[in-house]
Amino acid sequence: MCPNCRAFITTSDKVCPYCEIKLGAPAAARRAPADLLGGLIPHARFTTIVILLINAGFYLAEELPGLIQNGAAGLPIFQAGAKFGPYIHEGQWWRLLTAGFLHGGILHLLMNSWVLFDLGAATEEAYGTSRYLVIYFLSTITGFYASYLWNPGVASVGSSAGIFGLLGALIALGMRDKSSYGAALRSHYLQWGIYALILSALFPATDNAAHIGGVSGGFAIAYIAGTPRLTGFGERLWQFAGAAAVGLTAVAFAFMFRWMMTAGRF
Repeated sequence: MCPNCRAFITTSDKVCPYCEIKLGAPAAARRAPADLLGGLIPHARFTTIVILLINAGFYLAEELPGLIQNGAAGLPIFQAGAKFGPYIHEGQWWRLLTAGFLHGGILHLLMNSWVLFDLGAATEEAYGTSRYLVIYFLSTITGFYASYLWNPGVASVGSSAGIFGLLGALIALGMRDKSSYGAALRSHYLQWGIYALILSALFPATDNAAHIGGVSGGFAIAYIAGTPRLTGFGERLWQFAGAAAVGLTAVAFAFMFRWMMTAGRF
């Protein structure tokens, strides 16, 4: 398997035929990539672990004002980064992204992190890092945009929009792969999706519109994108798109912090 795009390659390949990265020694002679940080971060979950750490860091930043003020309410980052229709209508587009990295409580964070830990690794293994980043980025936007249209007056946060996008991507993989493996994959994750949507509907506070928008966006993007193994072209373009997704997310948070400073919310 190519260490860059995760496509299946032959033992004689010196250059990946999909992403064109140089492989160095023959594939058969290479050992599996070592776990990073002495095994603390498995290579297969590296991108997912980074997202989880970012989510945890922002949650601590949300809670920090209350801790400093002996439990007083504050949560300036929650207020600044949540999806909130009136502010988005005024041009704060970046809330459609920043909301996906913030959480409304420790239980909210832990439940989303648990699911993301599994679905993230499965999606990255199937689609490669670049496509994974694009799917997560765009499905976060489609999820919170659907939430904005459905219920604009209610603030909403959570990584579940992007998580449902990953679920949609894995369903799309099962749809595109016509083998028995694809059929099993499709059946498994369709069941996941049905159960998740039913459970979401049982809790009034859940942003179901974000979930539906996320899974729909993730499915559409992934179905068009395909995997390196299924398409075999355009890897440079996807690498650029993945980098652009990371860059635009950073820009969104830069806008958020600038708004917090100008509005006196620090």
